[in-house]
Amino acid sequence: MSAGAAGIRTPDQRLRVFVSSTLRELEAERRAVRGAIERLRLAPVMFELGARPHPPRELYRAYLEQSDVFVGIYGERYGWIAPGSDVSGLEDEYRLVPPDMPRLIYLREGADREPRLEELVRRIERDDAASYRGYSSPEELAELVEADLATLLAERFDASRASAPGGDRVDLLAARIPAPSTRLVGRDREVSELVALLDGRGTRLVTLAGPGGIGKSRLAIAVAEAAAPLFPDGTAFVALEDVVEPGLLLPTIGYAIGVRDAGELPLEERLAIALEGRRMLLVLDNFEQLGAAAPTLVRLLAIAPLVTLLVTSRAVLRVRGERVFEVPPLRTHDPAAPESTARAREAPAVELFVERARAVKPDFEVSSASLDAIVGICRAVEGLPLAIELAAARMRVLTPAGILQRLDRQLPLLVDASRDLPPRQRTLRATIDWSTGLLPEPERRVLRDLAVFSAGCALASVEAFAALRGWDVDLYPALETLVDSSLLEQSDVDGEAVFGMLATVREHGLERLRVDGEEESARAAHAAVYVELARREGRGLGVTGQRDAVSRLNLERNNLRSAVRQLVVLGDGDTAADVAWRLFLYWWMGGFLVEVALWMEEVLARPGALERRSRAIATFFIGWRDLWTAPSHDVVRALAEASSVLDEEGDALGATMASATAGLAEISTPDPDLRRAAARLEAGARRFRELGAGWGEALSLVALGRIAVLGDDLEGATARFRGALEAAVSSGDRFTASIATHHLGRARLFAGATDEAERLYRDALETSIALHHDEGIAYGLEGLAALAAERDEVDRAGVLAGAAAGIRKRAAFFDVPAFVFHTRYLDALAERSDAAALRAAEERGREYGSLEAAAFALSGGSARAG
Repeated sequence: MSAGAAGIRTPDQRLRVFVSSTLRELEAERRAVRGAIERLRLAPVMFELGARPHPPRELYRAYLEQSDVFVGIYGERYGWIAPGSDVSGLEDEYRLVPPDMPRLIYLREGADREPRLEELVRRIERDDAASYRGYSSPEELAELVEADLATLLAERFDASRASAPGGDRVDLLAARIPAPSTRLVGRDREVSELVALLDGRGTRLVTLAGPGGIGKSRLAIAVAEAAAPLFPDGTAFVALEDVVEPGLLLPTIGYAIGVRDAGELPLEERLAIALEGRRMLLVLDNFEQLGAAAPTLVRLLAIAPLVTLLVTSRAVLRVRGERVFEVPPLRTHDPAAPESTARAREAPAVELFVERARAVKPDFEVSSASLDAIVGICRAVEGLPLAIELAAARMRVLTPAGILQRLDRQLPLLVDASRDLPPRQRTLRATIDWSTGLLPEPERRVLRDLAVFSAGCALASVEAFAALRGWDVDLYPALETLVDSSLLEQSDVDGEAVFGMLATVREHGLERLRVDGEEESARAAHAAVYVELARREGRGLGVTGQRDAVSRLNLERNNLRSAVRQLVVLGDGDTAADVAWRLFLYWWMGGFLVEVALWMEEVLARPGALERRSRAIATFFIGWRDLWTAPSHDVVRALAEASSVLDEEGDALGATMASATAGLAEISTPDPDLRRAAARLEAGARRFRELGAGWGEALSLVALGRIAVLGDDLEGATARFRGALEAAVSSGDRFTASIATHHLGRARLFAGATDEAERLYRDALETSIALHHDEGIAYGLEGLAALAAERDEVDRAGVLAGAAAGIRKRAAFFDVPAFVFHTRYLDALAERSDAAALRAAEERGREYGSLEAAAFALSGGSARAG
């Protein structure tokens, strides 16, 4: 790297993808590619986002040298040629790509290229180091980029494993640890002590305790990263700030480690299976509101004897085996000379203030005069990291002396008014009060009202909320003010502006809402926003717009969940049931149906009138859960009765769904009446077809096809699966289409049509990747493993089968034993080939994660060496 570029850093240190193109001409393509990169949780590096003080060539050279993949997009324009240069920035970027960097080139089809761009394209086509493809639209480009990058990830993981010290494998779960946006200051001693504590014999549960704003979460992230070698099977970070019901603790942990509430086993058993033999660290962040669920952690440790828990909480858990680590404030002075301001210059609290002050005021320099004020600020807020950061954020408009003066003026009032609170909490409250007090009244109201949102709310939802709340403010400048003041956080997710705030700031806002008597009305407005979102996006779940609908709902998953909970609390069970019903497919894909069943149980338990339709919907969700976890004829009867009520209430689609599910529940009973089950499913398929609900027809036909397989009627099963696929495709539902495609691939494999089966399995696997559906990925890998076994490809068959088994074990997804088919092909291969090599390949495959395994399966390449 050149000396001039040495100080330029990209804004994100994840896997970085440099995007090169002309700007205005390909603006739509750039947005689409940015979204594709971010969906894979990678970091797009786009030149127009760079630091302007650096000369352009020096800037993109620095960004290129820090990137991992080069993506070039070319249309018609060659681009601007800077004074003193003989090539455009577009060509210069391509020339500067390091020789060993992967290059993905995309050419717009039908483009009338300028001569110099045509010359550049011809040179790229001759370049053996570049891969190039054509595209016709930004949407197609996004799909190509996402698929190509997914394939490259497998190579990235190979390199990680090869370079791991001592040959230790690098577990993909480590990516679950949030990537900090700033350096951790002054916590080296705490990190070392906690790593040693986690490494101690018999330590299974460590609680980081302390008040809000002390830095528990940030410290936990650093400890998890430092302790990674102690946990070869990875680390999962579980955010609990939006989980308030003790009964949702285990489902939330399960979701974080990939265990969904699909299948026939109770959740604790599924977790036991998924965590068996795994030496993992689970970081449970913001546990304080779940104190009643603390005994659940003891049970979790009992069923997962190799798992260790690192918990952050404002209160100790008081359970057996807990080791409490009180997180101290940052040191504000030199212990050898507590009163010395000069010696305090090196104190961690002062270092943090100076670093954060320079983030908002780059030219800030510490003088002897300002040092006194900075030390005074750090001592006034007692070394609390959040308080220091909030104070430093005001350096844009105030001097250190001005900040200290305002803190001194407000602290005594808050101490007198809040003597029932711990001193540190009073200090934090003072800091937030002071920081919000500097805002104009309209912005203070905006911040207060936004406290009802969970982490991750899209700008569109804030806009809708603002209209309902009647804010007397220009929204966008107000949001900018709150972001600049470090009271609101903003990030880009899939091209959407998403907002959030620290839990302590949110708590402060909620307190202000209660004092002002506005909490209930603000929460009602919040719920109304997400009721409308559910009604709008729910329409796209079973049709062509499914992927966009799922992405939009995923963006605000936590707010959707809290909105439904709020509707229940407000006593609006009818709206809560309606929202849950509209999003049935989304809850299923995302693995939330157990949680929905808990909501519905609360709806039924609350006093007050409830419409018959709502009661039937609640019964349906509870029945759907129970048919997998506690199958019985009582469940069948309850679903049948719900179907009758929904039919009487004019909800034909709901009635059909409940009736068909009753047929599915019948199959799950210990003594099923298959004829009765088939009759319900036949009727369901016909009625779904009449209603134009292709997704429901497809699911019914798949269930009927499985019944045919049980009866050795392969021809009948194939016809059912083809019908299911046609129904799903005609309605545009990719989720049920993938389910039908997997089953049809299986039937064609049984019939010996291996080429068709392979095409079907590849199609279904690509769809499952796009929908982030891990169970679908496992089905696809199993089908391709069976095909590889049929072709005597020992290594490939073993790796794919092992990868599928690994995914199923981690997520506790299991098919009914009667429908597990790929193992027979593997057993036959072991008998006629090298069984030891096959089993070794399976063991290697178990090390793959979902995305890595899918990329390997679709690449068609051979497996890596062990």
